[in-house]
Amino acid sequence: MGVPEPSMDASLAKALALHQGGRIPEARQAYQRIRSQDPRQFVAWHMGGVAALQAGDHRDAHALLRKALALRPTDGAALINLGIVLHRLGKLPQALQAFNQGMKTRADDPSAHNNLGNLLRDMKRHEAALESFGRALALNPHNVLAYANRGTVLRDLDRLEEALANFDQALARAPDYPSAHYKKGEVLAELRRLPEALAHLDTALRLEPDNAVFHASRGEIFQDAKNFNEALRDFDQAIRLEPETARYHQGRGLVLQDMRRFPEAAAAFDHALKLDRSRPLLQGQALAMRMAICDWRDFDKSLAELEGSIARGIVASPPFSMLVASASRHLQRLCAASWLAREAQTVASRPRCPDTPERKIRIGYFSADFHNHATAYLMAELFERHDKTRFEITAYSFGPIIQDAMRTRLRAAFDTFVEVGHLSDSDIAALARRDGIDIAVDLKGFTEDGRNRIFAHRAAPLQVSYLGYPGTMAAGYMDYLVADPVLIPPEHQQDYGEKIIYMPYSYQVNDGTRRIAESRPVRAELGLPEAAFVFCCFNNNHKITPSVFDIWMRLLRAVPGSVLWMLADNTAAVANLRRAAIARGVEASRLVFAERTELAEHLARHTAADLCLDTLPYNAHTTASDALWAGLPVLTQLGQSFAGRVGASLLTALDLPELITETPAAYEARALELARDPVRLAAIRSKLWAQRLSAPLFDAGRFARHLEAGFVEIIQRCQSGLPADHIMIADAPV
Repeated sequence: MGVPEPSMDASLAKALALHQGGRIPEARQAYQRIRSQDPRQFVAWHMGGVAALQAGDHRDAHALLRKALALRPTDGAALINLGIVLHRLGKLPQALQAFNQGMKTRADDPSAHNNLGNLLRDMKRHEAALESFGRALALNPHNVLAYANRGTVLRDLDRLEEALANFDQALARAPDYPSAHYKKGEVLAELRRLPEALAHLDTALRLEPDNAVFHASRGEIFQDAKNFNEALRDFDQAIRLEPETARYHQGRGLVLQDMRRFPEAAAAFDHALKLDRSRPLLQGQALAMRMAICDWRDFDKSLAELEGSIARGIVASPPFSMLVASASRHLQRLCAASWLAREAQTVASRPRCPDTPERKIRIGYFSADFHNHATAYLMAELFERHDKTRFEITAYSFGPIIQDAMRTRLRAAFDTFVEVGHLSDSDIAALARRDGIDIAVDLKGFTEDGRNRIFAHRAAPLQVSYLGYPGTMAAGYMDYLVADPVLIPPEHQQDYGEKIIYMPYSYQVNDGTRRIAESRPVRAELGLPEAAFVFCCFNNNHKITPSVFDIWMRLLRAVPGSVLWMLADNTAAVANLRRAAIARGVEASRLVFAERTELAEHLARHTAADLCLDTLPYNAHTTASDALWAGLPVLTQLGQSFAGRVGASLLTALDLPELITETPAAYEARALELARDPVRLAAIRSKLWAQRLSAPLFDAGRFARHLEAGFVEIIQRCQSGLPADHIMIADAPV
C-alpha cells in the first residue's frame, strides 16, 4: 500500500504515528478529527482509507479513498489503494482500471505490481499475473510475497514443480513464513508427496496454531492419506476456531462420509448449507448423503433446487452425485463441465499418433480398482482374452495395493502391471507417454478415487472413457466413450462431449467364468418366507428414490404375503426404509435385508428370489448383470440418461425385451403381472437360463474382439489425420 510524503502538522504526525504503530482504531479516529477540521487534507482522507482497509472496513475505505482522489485525481498511491479496495469488494474490472491508472506513476513500486498480480489471478488472467509478479521480483529480488503469490498462480496452472520452486524461494528468504509452508504443503499433496506435505502443514500450524485454514488443509491431506481420524480432528479444530465457516463443516462431512458415518456426514452437510448454500459442490453432496441413508425429507424440493443451480451454471454438485439424483442428460453434462471449469485444468497438447502400424497397439488401462471390486469382477476375463499378438496391455494402478486373489489374476492377465499411486497425475501421464501408450482407457471417470487430471495431461494420443463413469465427462481431452445404441441412441449424442464407440450389443463386458457357489441357501437361512413371492433389489441404497419406493410398496400391498429383499448398505438406511414402508401402509417386517458377502455366495443366493426390481434414474449395473448371470430376471424401466438405460442394454443383449418397460406405470403393471403369473415368470426364467451361456452379454471373447475392432478403427482415423467421430462396430462372432 502506497504511503504519501505528507507535509505534516502535529496532529497529522500523531495520527500517522498511531497508524504506523499498529493502533488502527485510534488512528482512524485521529484521521477523522483532522478531516473534520480540514476537509481538504488529502493525507487524512487517503491514510484514513488505508486504515479502514486494514481494519477490514472496505466500504468505508472505498468512500474515503474516493474523497482523497477527488482532491488529487492522479495520485498513484491512492489509485493503487483504491484498486486493492475494489478488489476486496469483488469489483474486479473497476479495480483493474484503478491499478492501470495508478501504475502510471507507481511503475517502480514492487508492492503495487504484487497487488496487481493478485487481482489478475482472481480475474483468471494467469499469464498476466505471472508478468506482474515477475516485475515485482525484478524491482525487489527478495520480495517474499511475490515469490509466494507467483507460486500460487503456477499451482493454478498445474505447473506444480515450478510452483514448488517459488515457495522454496520464499522460504529461503523467510523460513518462518506460515503461508508459504501451507501453500507448499498443498502443492506437495498434489504431487502425492504426502509425508512432506504434512510436515509443512505441521510447521505452518506451529507458527500459527489458531489458523483454521491451515487445520482444514492438513485435514484434507490426512483424508487423502486415508488417515480419517486425524483428518476429522483437524476439521473439528477448524470449526472450533471458526464455527460459522461452511467450508469446514463441508470438509468434516466428506471425512465422515469416508468413515461411513453417514448420518453425521449428512448433518455436517446440512449445517454447511445453512451457513452458505453457495459453497461449491455442497448441494449435490448434501443430497447424495441423504440419499445414501434414504432420508427423503424434502427430496423433490432439494432435487429441483440442485437442478436449478446446475442450469444456472453454478458448481453445485460433483458429477457422479448428479448422475444418481437427476435423469437429465443435459444437466449431467452441464454439471461435469462446471466441475472441470472449477478445477481450471491445464490441458496438454495431444501426442502424435503412432506411425508404425506394424507394431502392436499399446493399450493402457487406468484404475484404482485392480483388486476385489465390481470393475475387476466385470473386466478380468476381458484382460485375459485380449489378442496379445496384436495388442500390448498395461495396467496403471493408482489405488490401494491390495494383494488379493483378483489382483494376482489381473497381474497375470496384463503384459505389464505398474503401481503408480505414489506418482502425481502429470508424472503418471508422462510415464504412459514414455511407455508409448496409444490408447489410454480411463476406468474411473468422476467416481471415487478417480484421477481425471492424468488425462488432462494427455497420457496418450487417444483417450477413452469406459465402464466406471456412466455418463459424459464433458472433457475436451476425452476423445471417446464406449457405449451401445440402447444407452446412447443417435438423438442423444448432443448431450455427450465424447464421440461414441458403439458396441454391437451391450457396452458392459462380463466375466463368463464368475463362479456361483454350489451350495444354494434355502429361504429360511436367508430370513425369507418359504412360500411368499420375493421381490429383490440388491442395488446400493442411494439409488432408491421415493418414487420408485412408492411403486415397490404398492406392489407389496397388491401381492399378499410378498416381501422385498434388499441390501443392508448401512444401518441408517435400513431404519429409514422400514419407517418409509410403515408410512406407506406396509409392515416393516416385509422388508428383508441381506448383508454383503463373498461374490460366489452372493450370486448363489439370487436363486431364493423371484424377480429383481431395477431403480431409476440410476439403474442397477454390475448388480443387474450379477442377477442375470445367476439366472434371476431383472425388470427395468428405460430411463433418459446413460445411467438409467443400462438395464435395458443388458436385457437387449440377452434378447429379453419383455423385461424392459418405458414408463413407471408400465413398470409397475409388468411387475404385478409377473408376480401373479408364475407360469409366465418361470418361462422367462428358463429362457434367461438357457441364453446366459450363449448370448453376447456373457461372452467376453466376443466382446474383446469388438472392443479391439473399435481400438483399431480409432487408431486408423488418428493416423489418417481424421478427427474423432462416432463409430459403429459390426458384430464379429468368435
